[in-house]
Amino acid sequence: MAPGDARNWVSFGTELFLTHAKDLSGPSALPRWSRKHLAAHVAANADALGNLVHWARTGERTPMYASSDQRNADIEAGSQRSEAQLTSWLRDSARSLESAMAELTPEQWQAEVVTAQGRTVPATEIPWLRAREVCVHAVDLGTGLAFDDLPEAFLSALVAEIQAKRGLDALPDGPLPDVAAYLAGRPHSLTGVPDLGPWL
Repeated sequence: MAPGDARNWVSFGTELFLTHAKDLSGPSALPRWSRKHLAAHVAANADALGNLVHWARTGERTPMYASSDQRNADIEAGSQRSEAQLTSWLRDSARSLESAMAELTPEQWQAEVVTAQGRTVPATEIPWLRAREVCVHAVDLGTGLAFDDLPEAFLSALVAEIQAKRGLDALPDGPLPDVAAYLAGRPHSLTGVPDLGPWL
């Protein structure tokens, strides 16, 4: 992807998520998660990626989460907050992450950090990690958004990443949004394809 694309997708996806998270009552499109769970997850993700930005800026090892159990506990606790509290957390955490990323120097963007999955990556990966979360989970809110509401270039990058991580040699035929949704384990209109299970 071109430099700056992921940062633009972060801005786009954040605004999209916030716009469609105005009503957090009811279930999300993800099994066993309410919209409040999803909002708490996205807010906590911004805080967690902020830890990686801090790591890149200072050299101080600051993992995204203390542990997977703590991550899950924080999401569950966050889902019990009021809608007003969750909305405030979503906005404040997104704003803090954006401000922190804007302060990184070119050299700091090249610093190595470790993702929640244990991958060592340059800090330049952080905007893409955030873009995936806000864009895909905006659809997961279940308010009527679909993958064809996301930027085509973002979908192409998403498809390329998931294809590589799933080790798929070929992609099914079909419109790009449906292929992206299929690879991500979301509802799609493709036929005759095996179930890949959820991703992200």
